[in-house]
Amino acid sequence: MENGSKNVLKPMDSEQLREYGHRMVDFIADYYKTIDKFPVLSQVQPGYLHKLLPDFAPYHPETMDQVLDDFRTKILPGVTHWQSPSFFAYYPANSSVAGFLGEMLSVGLGIIGFSWITSPAATELEMIVLDWLAKLLNLPEQFLSKGNGGGVIQGSASESILVVLIAARNKVLRSVGQNALEKLVVYSSDQTHSALQKTCQIAGIYPANFRVLETDASTNYAMRPELLQEAVSQDLEAGLIPFFLCATVGTTSSTAVDPLAELGTIANKNGIWFHVDAAYAGSACICPEYRQYIDGVETTDSFNTSPHKWLLTNFECSLLWVKDQDSLTEALSTNPEYLKNKASQANLVIDYKDWQVPLGRSFRSLKLWMVLRLYGSEALKRYIRNHIKLARYFEQLVSQDPNFEIVTPRIFSLVCFRLVPKENDEKKCNNQNRKLLDAVNSSGKLFISHTVLSGKVVLRCAIGAPLTEEKHVTEAWKVIQDEASFLLHK
Repeated sequence: MENGSKNVLKPMDSEQLREYGHRMVDFIADYYKTIDKFPVLSQVQPGYLHKLLPDFAPYHPETMDQVLDDFRTKILPGVTHWQSPSFFAYYPANSSVAGFLGEMLSVGLGIIGFSWITSPAATELEMIVLDWLAKLLNLPEQFLSKGNGGGVIQGSASESILVVLIAARNKVLRSVGQNALEKLVVYSSDQTHSALQKTCQIAGIYPANFRVLETDASTNYAMRPELLQEAVSQDLEAGLIPFFLCATVGTTSSTAVDPLAELGTIANKNGIWFHVDAAYAGSACICPEYRQYIDGVETTDSFNTSPHKWLLTNFECSLLWVKDQDSLTEALSTNPEYLKNKASQANLVIDYKDWQVPLGRSFRSLKLWMVLRLYGSEALKRYIRNHIKLARYFEQLVSQDPNFEIVTPRIFSLVCFRLVPKENDEKKCNNQNRKLLDAVNSSGKLFISHTVLSGKVVLRCAIGAPLTEEKHVTEAWKVIQDEASFLLHK
C-alpha cells in the first residue's frame, strides 16, 4: 500500500482488542448502572435515525471515541431498554453477566460449529448442557442424548416449531406418499403462538387444513381435549390426515397451560406428532413446585423452552428436545462432498447442521454452560421464584383497586388485568384500556403490552427482568393508577 505496512488493516490485533474490549466492557457496565434513567420505551419517531447518520459509510477509519459518542447521542435514544427493571412488556429477554461472558467467549473464538469436526467441543458441550437442563426439568429419558433422542439449541421457539413440523411432515409423507400434502392437518388453539401459522405457510400446509380450536374463560384459555378429539374425528372421516399438534405451556396472551396428558393420549392414539411450546414458562419448571405444569410431557414427541427468556441466558438460546433424532436428520440433512469427513461418514458423531434450518451455527452452548456453572441450579430456582413473588405482589395491588380487575388467574409471573367496564359498556372499556396503555408507555417510566381475550382488551404486566425489584413494581403500579385516575376523571 502507499504508506507501507502501517496502513494494512489488522482487524484482530490483540492489543487493540485489549484496549477496545476494556473500553466496551466499561461502557456497557456504565449503561447498566444508569439503565433506569432512560425512558423504557423509546420515544423517537419513525425515520429519526436517517436524519442523524450520513448516507454513505466512512471512507477513512474513525476513532473509538467518535463511534461511542454517536452511539450515545444517536443510537441510544432509539433503543427500547429490554433489560430495564421497569420493562414489563411481552415476556422477559434475560441477560446476565454469565450469559454475556459466554457470548464473549463464543464471539471471541469465532467458530462456526455446523458439524462435529468443525469444533468437537461445540457439539459435545451442547449435548451435555441440553442433558443437564433435561434432568433439571425431569424430562423423560427418551429426550436424553444417550439414546435416539437428544437436544439442540435453536435460535428461537419459532425455529423449533418449524424444524419439528417439517420433520413430522416428512415422516408422514414417507409413509403415505409425497402427493398427500394437501391432506395433512395441523391442530392448535387460538392461543398458540403465531409462529405455528408462519411455519405452516413455510411448510406448504394448506391454509384450509390449519385447525384453530377455540378457547374461553371456562378453561382459563387452555385447549379443550374434547374439541381436539372432535376435530380429529371429523378430519379422519373426511379422508384427511391429522399429523401435527402444538400445545402450549404458558401462552403468550395469558400463560394458559394446555392439558398435556389428555392431549397426548389423543395424539398418540391417532399417530399425531405432539409438540409442546414452553418457551417462556418452561424455565419455571426447574422448580419442583412448578414441574406439575409439564406433567404429560412423556406423551410428547418434542419439547421446547427458551432460557433466553427467563433463565439468564442471553438471546439466542432456545432449547429443543426430540425423542427421535432420525426424524430431524431425515428431513433436514444434506451431505455435499465438501462437508464429508470420517467421523460423520461413520455415524460416530452428531452434526447439528442436520437438526436445524441453516447450515452455520455459533457456539451457543457456552452461554448456557456459563450460566449453569456461575449461578448453579439452586440460585436459578430462587431467581424464578422471586419474580413469581413480585408478580403475586403486583396482582394483590391490582386486586385492591376497585377500578381494576384481574382477567385470568396468575400462574407464573404474568398478571393480566384491565380497567373494569362501567355500565357494562365493553366497547368503551376497551377504548379506555387502550388509552391507558398508550399513556403509561408514553410516560417512559415503564413499558407494558396488551392482548385481547374473549373480545376484551387486556393489559399484561410480565415480571422477569434481571434488575427488577419490589420498588420497581410499586412505582409501576403508581404510574398505572395515576394515569388511570386522570383518564377516568377528565
